Amino acid sequence: MAKIAIVYFSGYGHTARLAGAVEQGAAAVAGANVEIFRIDANGDLPDGALEKLATVDAIIYGSPTYMGGPAWQFKKFADASSKAWFTQAWKDKVAAGFTNSASVNGDKAATISYFVTLAMQHGQIWVGTGLMPSNRKEHGPDDVNWTAGQTGLLAISPSDASAEEAPRKGDLETARLFGKRVAEVAAKLRD
Repeated sequence: MAKIAIVYFSGYGHTARLAGAVEQGAAAVAGANVEIFRIDANGDLPDGALEKLATVDAIIYGSPTYMGGPAWQFKKFADASSKAWFTQAWKDKVAAGFTNSASVNGDKAATISYFVTLAMQHGQIWVGTGLMPSNRKEHGPDDVNWTAGQTGLLAISPSDASAEEAPRKGDLETARLFGKRVAEVAAKLRD
C-alpha cells in the first residue's frame, strides 16, 4: 500500500479545491492511502504532521503562486522541514507539486521550481505530470493540461472566480490524473 501525503496552503479556497482533486486521483489507485495536511493561515501544519511525513512514500506539495513564488505560509513549512532534511527523513520519497494563480502564466513555473529545489534538498525523486498539453486551436480551459504543465500541475483560477467556479473542469481533471500518476509511481517504487 502506497502512502501519499498532500501538503498545501490555500489562501482563498481555489488551491484547496485543486488539492481535493489531486487526492481523488491518488486515492483511485488500488491500495493507495492518501492523507492531506493543510497549512493554516499562520503557516503551521497540524500537530504531528512533520513526523507523519517521514512515514509516507510520496509527498505532493501545493501552494498558490503569489508574487512569483509560493505563499509565505508554504515557505514557513519548507523552512520547518530542515529537521527532516538534517536526518534525511524524506530521502528517496517521491515528490511532486501543484500551483494555482489567476493568470494563464502568473509565474507559476517559479513556484514549481521552488518545489523541485525543496525536493532535491531532501533527496526526493521528482515526478512531473506525464501529460501531453492541449495546445491546439480547439483547446481551452475545459481540456486536460491546457496550461501545459510538464514539471508540475499548473491551474488557473480567474481573480473574480469563487472557489466553486475555479479551478475549472479541465484543471480539476488534470489534477486527478496527476494525483493518480504520483500514486502509481510511488506504488511501483515501493514494490
